[in-house]
Amino acid sequence: MTERAVRRQARGLKRMAEILDAAELVIADVGYPDLTTNQVAARAGLSPGSLYQFFRNKEEILDGLVTRYTADREEFWAARLAAVTPEVPLEALVGALVDESVSFKSSTPAYWSLLYGSATGDKLASAARVLHEAVARQVAALLRRRSPGLGEERALMMGTMAVAMVKAVMPLAGDATPERAAELVEELKVMLVRYLR
Repeated sequence: MTERAVRRQARGLKRMAEILDAAELVIADVGYPDLTTNQVAARAGLSPGSLYQFFRNKEEILDGLVTRYTADREEFWAARLAAVTPEVPLEALVGALVDESVSFKSSTPAYWSLLYGSATGDKLASAARVLHEAVARQVAALLRRRSPGLGEERALMMGTMAVAMVKAVMPLAGDATPERAAELVEELKVMLVRYLR
């Protein structure tokens, strides 16, 4: 590949990232169902025609976001997994992961809108399922590393249930006052520790 082609490819990847950044902002503002490619193009500072060179429709934008979020969360979980040993207290592990999830929610509202929002539709439901399953697998791996005797199927069930608990509580915390949100997050930690123990 020539140097010119490499630069062109790098510019293309940068532009795609900018489009996905813009899509995140639009989703955070209006939700995925009301997102239009024209809104994304405007937020990215592009003409709709330029956007279509990278993403032909909002479903392709959703696919790009799911890929981005899946890769980001896989990196996150891989880093956390490497630090987990049987000696790590469950309370410390759960506390750190819940706190990180709350922080990630604050910095990436579109992720949570897609993952936990009330929007419906086959494409959105499928995207949410992919993200849920990926996180559940990572939690299962983390649990198995901490408890080597834990069976794979049981660990996956526990990971799935932990994700469901977080999914249920995060919207409540998001709609609450800061004080109430902090209480809900602490209760989530207690619930997860008791279940995972």
